[in-house]
Amino acid sequence: MINRVIWIVLDSVGMGEMPDAAKYGDEGSNTIGNVSKFLGGLKVPNMEAIGLGNIDGIKGLKKAEHPTGCFARFEEASNGKDTTTGHWEMGGIISEVPFPTYPDGFSKDVVEAFEKAVGRKIIGNKPASGTVILDELGEEHMKTGKPIVYTSADSVFQIAAHEEVIPLEELYDMCKKARAMLTGKHAVARVIARPFLGKPGAFTRTPNRRDFSLLPPEETVLVKIQKSGLNVMAVGKIEDIFTGQGVTEAVHTKDNMDGVDKTLEYMAQDKKGLIFTNLVDFDMKWGHRNDPESYGRGLEAFDVRLKEITDAMKDTDVLFITADHGCDPTTPSTDHSREYVPFIAYGKALKENINLGTRKTFSDMGQTVADIFGVEKIIDGESFLKEILK
Repeated sequence: MINRVIWIVLDSVGMGEMPDAAKYGDEGSNTIGNVSKFLGGLKVPNMEAIGLGNIDGIKGLKKAEHPTGCFARFEEASNGKDTTTGHWEMGGIISEVPFPTYPDGFSKDVVEAFEKAVGRKIIGNKPASGTVILDELGEEHMKTGKPIVYTSADSVFQIAAHEEVIPLEELYDMCKKARAMLTGKHAVARVIARPFLGKPGAFTRTPNRRDFSLLPPEETVLVKIQKSGLNVMAVGKIEDIFTGQGVTEAVHTKDNMDGVDKTLEYMAQDKKGLIFTNLVDFDMKWGHRNDPESYGRGLEAFDVRLKEITDAMKDTDVLFITADHGCDPTTPSTDHSREYVPFIAYGKALKENINLGTRKTFSDMGQTVADIFGVEKIIDGESFLKEILK
């Protein structure tokens, strides 16, 4: 019997280009493989023991002789490579129509509507790296009070503001107003608050980021679990990604290690249901900043903490570890990459050394979670529970 699923998303930890990667400009992307190559190898023995290095097509990791868990690689069926499409697909929603992107910045009507709504003129309005644009426009922002609005290759409307110039609550209110107006053809996947501190030449983004996502168009597995009377405990930006739908309680985090701490705290409460965790540093701090050294060390640091998680698991717990897309820090691009994502599962109730091969959609994870809890079938996805359950 399984009473609880601990589902951890290592944000952006992809494992090699998908067949359609060229369509997205992502040929050669392989987040795990290229980071491992850059460092001369990764030390992740706990994930390797479960089966991470045994996944079909994975590079740069050691194979376990007898993995203690189940493993697979997953294709993304949705048309995209961002946080929202990846997580929604895990939850059971395949996004066939891509969210709008703005390679030339936002149109005049969007900018004017936003400026009118917030009562401030903006600066920026172009695709940019979040750290580079602070170096470029941070000082002007501090002098004028104008928020920095920018985007990326993803479907995002990002607002950067110095916390001592525009207080957090005002920044969040700006994001809410942007979210309310960005509908129809301008229904971007996420509006993101990007607060920062510091002085010109030494700006740093703070942990007070908030994501304001679109409402999922259908019920996800989170909602179905909640409706069944079980708990859905969200750690990190999970609550924001799903706009709180299906979440019974949530906690935001400062960094990866705080995310692990909060996951362990929820585990100690021994509530039945789902603990759903996103560890964002891989993506936000290292992937987008093309920092393979820190990316690899971050993977190794998580692997050390993984033993705390497995040691804290009860016989009725199951652990899923996966990713939502890639973000290869060794390529010239600073954006997400269209990659397969790895999957490993571990628990006393599961078989050992089960290779699930290549699955065609992230939704298979969500349907398996739905089967574990005996809740209503999600929209898309085929369960693999029978293949992994003892």
